[in-house]
Amino acid sequence: MLRTYVNQRIMFYLGDEHTGQTSVDPVKVQTELWASVVRAAMAQLTPVAALAASGMNDVFNSQGFTQAAWLNRIPVAAWALMGLIAIFSNFLMGYRERSTGMFALLVLPVIASIAFFLIADIDSPH
Repeated sequence: MLRTYVNQRIMFYLGDEHTGQTSVDPVKVQTELWASVVRAAMAQLTPVAALAASGMNDVFNSQGFTQAAWLNRIPVAAWALMGLIAIFSNFLMGYRERSTGMFALLVLPVIASIAFFLIADIDSPH
């Protein structure tokens, strides 16, 4: 049962092209896995059994947090708006600074690209 759950989590991280390979319902596997952990914890009321149940609860919580992070993404319209802002600000700076040196023309594109890379890093959970 644990192997099936781990395989389903791996398929989730691989993406949409691999999701059709498993025929087992993930909610059913998670429910059965939780039931077996609770049964084992109730059979032996020890701190180790409680720690095992707490660990399995943390595994299921991390699954929910990961799914929430994947759903909470920056929309495509916001990326398009940031791209337009970068293009037009570079255009206006280049139009204004035609007579100055090349160093001044490189500052804004570098700063904008660093900001976009940092936003993309925050946006992508993997």
